[in-house]
Amino acid sequence: MKTKTLIASVVIVIIILAGAAGYLWWTTDEMKTGGYQAIFLTNGQVYFGRLTSKSDDYLVLTDIYYLQANKSLQSGNDAEKQDLALVKLGNELHGPTDRMEINKDNVLFIEDLSETSKVAEAIKNYKAK
Repeated sequence: MKTKTLIASVVIVIIILAGAAGYLWWTTDEMKTGGYQAIFLTNGQVYFGRLTSKSDDYLVLTDIYYLQANKSLQSGNDAEKQDLALVKLGNELHGPTDRMEINKDNVLFIEDLSETSKVAEAIKNYKAK
């Protein structure tokens, strides 16, 4: 009787430890780089930031930036020129905080940014100001 109880206890402990290890691996899988990620959404918007956590339904992004297109006419002809600017989240009219919960159903894919990417360099330059 004691042997069966001991075996059952060991099996339960192993299941709990395996579940905890799997959960930790799953929740930190996209955060291993410690750098910035690009989150591409189904509506065409792309956000850049640090993926800090995720749950079954949501990703949490902090230190958030996005691209804003500024269209202007080139002098001398009717061709439009589109300049892209990297914008820090938080100065918009509605005054959002620098934390975003993104529904996973709206995410197409996630990419890690290299430290030498133009976006990562622009973020570094923004922070240096």
